Amino acid sequence: ELQDIIAILGMEELSDRDKLQVNRARKIQKFLSQPFFVAEGTTGYKGRYVTVEETVKGFSEIVSGGTDHIPEQHFFMKGSLEDVYRSFKTSR
Repeated sequence: ELQDIIAILGMEELSDRDKLQVNRARKIQKFLSQPFFVAEGTTGYKGRYVTVEETVKGFSEIVSGGTDHIPEQHFFMKGSLEDVYRSFKTSR
């Protein structure tokens, strides 16, 4: 539903609450694009092993708003949330 509104009207027409949800959802999508060993050849990213527990912890942190201050580009192809924090810290 929100995707349709965004496609037609853009993010500007969303309420602040909806914008926050969309931003968190985008971060989750990028966060779940973890660098897998089997995809190293096609993605160019070194594979990383991340436990299910780490992934769930990271997901929960994103959903709860703990990463709202971090731009979404820092979530792409990172193994764990610690990698996200490291990427953000080194970009400053």
